[in-house]
Amino acid sequence: MRKRYSLHFYLAGAVAARAGDEVSGPALMLAGFALAGSTADASALLAGITISAAVGGPVLGALLDRAGRPGRLLAGALVMYAVGLGMILVGLGRLPFAVTILIAVLTGLLGPALSGGWTAQLPRVVLGDHLPRANALDAMTFSVASLAGPALAGVVAEALGASTAVVVAALLIALALPAAWMLPVRPGRAGGARTTSVISDLAAGMRVIVGRPSLARATLTSVVSCVAQGVLTACIPLLGERVLGGAGRGAMLLSCAAISALVANAVLARFPRSVAPDTIIWASALVQAAALALVTWGQPVVLIVAVLIAGIGEGPQLAALFAIRHREAPEHLRGQIFTTGASLKISGFALGAAVGGPVVTWSLPGALALAVSVAVVAALAFFTIPSATVNSSENRAMSS
Repeated sequence: MRKRYSLHFYLAGAVAARAGDEVSGPALMLAGFALAGSTADASALLAGITISAAVGGPVLGALLDRAGRPGRLLAGALVMYAVGLGMILVGLGRLPFAVTILIAVLTGLLGPALSGGWTAQLPRVVLGDHLPRANALDAMTFSVASLAGPALAGVVAEALGASTAVVVAALLIALALPAAWMLPVRPGRAGGARTTSVISDLAAGMRVIVGRPSLARATLTSVVSCVAQGVLTACIPLLGERVLGGAGRGAMLLSCAAISALVANAVLARFPRSVAPDTIIWASALVQAAALALVTWGQPVVLIVAVLIAGIGEGPQLAALFAIRHREAPEHLRGQIFTTGASLKISGFALGAAVGGPVVTWSLPGALALAVSVAVVAALAFFTIPSATVNSSENRAMSS
């Protein structure tokens, strides 16, 4: 089965699903504003579909780990997410807004299927020796999606309306269904052989994340880095207005970061073993901190260069995080560890954006200084968790 399932097929499905996810955020914001008539309602809609991922991720991951055919479960989650987007669209302007928010929250529970749920299946698609390169390519799909998704949402919304942009997001997610459905089955023990409860599996997964120093350090650093990225995102419209001459031009900055992240991961895919992933995790946080410090300069060229540097930090950090998860996660808990990690990162980004919004209203330099400080804390956080006192492979053998 592994030989017949192509890595290219996996990557195509991942790009489609993640591009749909990237389209859905701005599309929902635009549709919420157009149909509900309020920026507050639009932002509440986006918050609803985002924040619930923190709850849904661990449970979805535990279910994927228990499934003999995780691809079938993943495909089902994609269908439900796409249907949820359609229900939100139908509910806007027709149902009480509180009901539409509830639909968004329920849909958001499945959000980690588009990120960690996919990546957890990668070791069953490629052989172990090829995993580092495949891992870097998988991380590139996030950059491709983040580059193409918002631009596609804006073009479609401008030409055909915001509601059509939401439909396009659902269709992109639906395009990923064949690749998800045909994912390789779990070798050896099937999901039906599991005798532990889902609650026990959730507790075991959290113990692994917290108990394995390398995984705990990578998780903590990446989540705090996402907080800094969220603060920066909240600053983007005002940076565009003050430095580039228009709030709308701030979107270019996100594209710049996505492009440099994509290029950095392409280089990493060519030399996947050149730098240890643990080193990349904390060094990338410092690169992001330096880039954020440059943003405070307030000059157009410097701003664009700074955002390009930020992408160089973000892309390899994500690839390194995946590599550490693949290395440290026991096979029977892999899906849960990936989706839980994705949930924590989503929550960290949402927290940064939520805090950054009021701060940037008070002071743009203050918000940027906050982002720099958080990025530095992310790098320092890596070293607050001591290294394992015994060989990590011995730890893995004892706990598997």
